[in-house]
Amino acid sequence: MPDAPTQGSIQRIETLVRIYTEKSGTTVHPDATVTDAVVKGLARSLDVLGRPLCPCRFYPNPTEEVRHRTWICACDDMQIYKYCHCLLFVNSEGKPITEYLPEAHVGRVAYGVVRDPTPNKGRPLRIKAVERERDRRLRDS
Repeated sequence: MPDAPTQGSIQRIETLVRIYTEKSGTTVHPDATVTDAVVKGLARSLDVLGRPLCPCRFYPNPTEEVRHRTWICACDDMQIYKYCHCLLFVNSEGKPITEYLPEAHVGRVAYGVVRDPTPNKGRPLRIKAVERERDRRLRDS
């Protein structure tokens, strides 16, 4: 991937982030360097792949991941559990929301139970939690 994303892609991702924080009841990470790094990574993948693929994961085949859709921002984990692996969408303390994750999920193990400050917002795909866990076991994603 190129080192620097285009300004147009950065602006598109910043718009996506602004809209999604409002819809989900989250905030961006209080450390601006974290937010900036994730935004640039998403913008870079938008330039290269045409979609904002999560920059915090390794993909043997990024094109295949784009087709699968799991890790396109806002990813399945964010839309199902309100959990952001990248720490882009977090609570006001900069912690990812883990309240809805399965007990053995690596995020819940690492952060403990972090309550959702706005439970009436976000999680539009919550009904797919069982399917997501099945896919996680089958695809290791």
